[in-house]
Amino acid sequence: MKCIINAKLILEERIEEGKILCFDKYIVRIAEDINFSDSEDMEIIDAEGNYVSAGFIDLHIHGSGGADVMDATPEALETISNTLPQTGTTSFLATTMTMSEQAIRKALQNVQDHIDHVTGANILGVHLEGPFINASKHGAQDRDYVQAPNMSLIEDHMQVLKMITLAPEVKGTEFFVKLLTKEYPHIILSIGHSDASYEESQKSFSWGVSHATHLFNAMSPYHHRAPGIVGAVFDSDVTCDIIADLLHIHPSVLELTYRMKKEKLILITDAMRAGCMKSGSYDLGGRKVIVEGNSAALEDGTLAGSVLKLNVALKHMTTLTSMTRVEAVNAVTKIPAQKLGIKKGELKVGYDADIVIFDENFSIISTIIAGKAKYKRD
Repeated sequence: MKCIINAKLILEERIEEGKILCFDKYIVRIAEDINFSDSEDMEIIDAEGNYVSAGFIDLHIHGSGGADVMDATPEALETISNTLPQTGTTSFLATTMTMSEQAIRKALQNVQDHIDHVTGANILGVHLEGPFINASKHGAQDRDYVQAPNMSLIEDHMQVLKMITLAPEVKGTEFFVKLLTKEYPHIILSIGHSDASYEESQKSFSWGVSHATHLFNAMSPYHHRAPGIVGAVFDSDVTCDIIADLLHIHPSVLELTYRMKKEKLILITDAMRAGCMKSGSYDLGGRKVIVEGNSAALEDGTLAGSVLKLNVALKHMTTLTSMTRVEAVNAVTKIPAQKLGIKKGELKVGYDADIVIFDENFSIISTIIAGKAKYKRD
């Protein structure tokens, strides 16, 4: 067993000091005091007064460390898995792109075959971002491969699918959403890359859409006479996620979204293969992306995913909005875990021992996955 001492533990809605977190593969107990002499096998980890939380969960990430989910190789998944712990991310949804049916099927099969074999951050399943979107809001997705929703593309991979981004105004989506809501309730259906009106968005929520993908981006803008998807999300209890890289969303809008959604807000990266890499030329979904600093864009200037890290998103939200440290951490731990229905995302007895130690500025000191150290800062 291992025990973390001298920590500021982020527990539920508070920060606790003076308690000891003990774990093996799972969290065993949170105690006021322990007689360490009782066990010679106990490993003591001194947090040195830093923060300790559950591991971060990214619901929307295409790649990192030079690899992309659409590479469709076990090596790519392993690279992404082993790169993410340096950002505090311990679990993620492997996110696909709008490409050919053959490429998507290959990527889905690759995740299905290797989901349990990566050695770093856990793959929780697949987020299918496209091709069931509106071509007019394709963003960095390839509009040539956009298509109406259909089961034939995904029917062999239903258990590995955990989230699907779609446009409810596209013909055939209502039937598709209602079918999946009934037959595959574990799949989160998310509105995104869509030009749906306020009324169409609200109607889709009644069908079973319960989330919104990178709110504000690749969707109709919020307007005082046509509030669109954003207005519908603000007026409902659906969850949503945002990219807090300060490029996709202005700090003022981050603040507005936080105030409107509170515990329904999730932070994501939407990172592509250049995540945790140097500036240069990369590709996303077969399209050339130029990365300069914290910006990733197509040659025409269209934002193409990001190179954001979740710990940096946390820093942005706590320094540029009124979001508290606990609320920000919950937005990458507790809330996404609850959305997925998994026993992660909280420091509770019986939950997976996915743990992050970080300092005041969210710089990652150590990342532990299933009780084993996967990253330690030099």
